[in-house]
Amino acid sequence: MTNNNFRSLPAVHVILKIKAIHDLTLTLGQENVVSEIRLYLDELRNSLSKDNSPPLNTSPESIGLAVCNRLTLHFKPKLRKVINATGIVLHTNLGRSPMAEEAAKAAYLAASGYINLEVDIETGKRSSRQDSVREWICKLLKCQSATVVNNCAAATIIVLKSVAENKEVIISRGQLIEIGGSFRLPEIMKVSNAIMREVGSTNITRIKDYESAIGPNTGALIRVHTSNYKINGFTQSVTIEELIELGKKHNIPVIDDAGSGAVIPLNCKGFDEEPNPVTSISLGADLTLFSGDKLLGGPQAGIIAGKKEWVDKIESDPLMRAFRLDKMNLAALEQTLLLHLNSSTVSQKIPTLKMLSVSMDELHEKAIQLETKLKQIGLCDKVEAKISEGFAGGGTLPDQQMPTWVVDFSAPNLDTQSLSHKLRTAEPSLFTRIKEDKIVLDLRTLKTEEIDIVVHVILNSLKPI
Repeated sequence: MTNNNFRSLPAVHVILKIKAIHDLTLTLGQENVVSEIRLYLDELRNSLSKDNSPPLNTSPESIGLAVCNRLTLHFKPKLRKVINATGIVLHTNLGRSPMAEEAAKAAYLAASGYINLEVDIETGKRSSRQDSVREWICKLLKCQSATVVNNCAAATIIVLKSVAENKEVIISRGQLIEIGGSFRLPEIMKVSNAIMREVGSTNITRIKDYESAIGPNTGALIRVHTSNYKINGFTQSVTIEELIELGKKHNIPVIDDAGSGAVIPLNCKGFDEEPNPVTSISLGADLTLFSGDKLLGGPQAGIIAGKKEWVDKIESDPLMRAFRLDKMNLAALEQTLLLHLNSSTVSQKIPTLKMLSVSMDELHEKAIQLETKLKQIGLCDKVEAKISEGFAGGGTLPDQQMPTWVVDFSAPNLDTQSLSHKLRTAEPSLFTRIKEDKIVLDLRTLKTEEIDIVVHVILNSLKPI
């Protein structure tokens, strides 16, 4: 192949004059655009240098179009909005709890301007960023004091470090949990410099097991909620009431890791009861900690509530600066807490609670609407609305199935895995379940206003090109 073939390739500055390319330099920066042009030209030279190379369109316009497409795809944000049709309300991989509109607006206002993060507006003096949420947590949980960190794992570390550094923490073997990302409680204990003292067995732990392990180096007793699994059958565990009573008897602080943070009792909504931080505090736990982005329905946070002497010690720990919440999450958390203070409306204001408590009649109505629309487009096979079962997700209510309504279907000329991939990579992205070789759309996590969008995504994924 001679160099004459290479001469047909336009110069970089020629391609830069194409309007679409020029517009991209304004949004992506000229350096990024030029780099992509040169990379594409190198690929063309490599193709032209090969024997029996097929004819290539080397016009500036053709190259400009190809570069535009590549740049648009490459610089597309990696994080983007998705539609959750899995029915998993607290879907960890999809960001867990969607926040209330009020909380999202508060986060936006905090992000887009200045706020009084660490200053008292009345006096003009420096204040603590914890003040914005402390009052509302104390009011909600009826506790002496509270503080927040950036997640519940961080809360566990800083609580153990502050309360029981270089001392023994007594815990049931049945509560040595592993949370997402292979993080295990024994490893968290090690990081906090607390000494783990296991008692009991996997399925049976009695209060006498705790009491027998108490010694001069005992720093704390801890109850950890096994939020992502449940042991059934021949089992026995120590209640938080028993543990608190034992702690008072021996003057040892009791820590309650309540996991998902069911501030509102779930048994009134037909679910098994989850540990309630309000109950834990009222019974006398020294410290209770739970997640902000699960059943509370707010942003990612680790909430620590309890006795003032321990909260003050935690806030004076150097790790507090590393674990603290940023202004956006603090603003969102404050609004979430304010919504929880109105018990008569919170279940409708917090999306997570609304999805968990939605009636089967409402789910059925949405399922029939979606079923009808999918049948109308005429590209889906075996479209059927039916009753099914789902889970809360996010390490919450692990063994409790929730009845729900779903719509499932298949595609005439596309296997289910390929269709699932097309739906995920569509715009907007649609996440579904697969069951019995059919796509399953669970109405529990689909908003009514999303139904037409879902139908549009499915239509575009199935229609002939």
